[in-house]
Amino acid sequence: MARHRRQWGKEQVTFDPVHYLALLERKPGAFDYARPLAEWDLPEAFAVLRRRFEAAWGRTGVRHYIQVLRLLEKASLGDLTAAVERALAIGATTADAVRVLLEHRREAPVPLFRLDGRPHLAGVSVPRPDLSAYHALRTGGVP
Repeated sequence: MARHRRQWGKEQVTFDPVHYLALLERKPGAFDYARPLAEWDLPEAFAVLRRRFEAAWGRTGVRHYIQVLRLLEKASLGDLTAAVERALAIGATTADAVRVLLEHRREAPVPLFRLDGRPHLAGVSVPRPDLSAYHALRTGGVP
């Protein structure tokens, strides 16, 4: 279900372009004629990405481009723009590549585990694992 701010004026029409992308993904031929997208002002990197997708994929390039735009359903325009710019920089030509770059930007680095302040862990030793069962599986034998 979509949520919109109420418009109190007469004969006002407002569109949220993101709400129409799922439909346009099924009918990408209508993308250039969709009224909800007519005044959507996206950063220039998106136009460059679309041209690259169309050069790489032909007619299905628009569908890939719409898949990138659908990432706005869960990401901010700023984050997606940064991912698109990174995709352009590395020559990525799929929506999945842009999605991975977007997810990578969101990931927080795992802090290094240190033993400082944990003297009780200094004496703990973990025995080396017995990999004979794994080796038997790899060779088709029974452990």
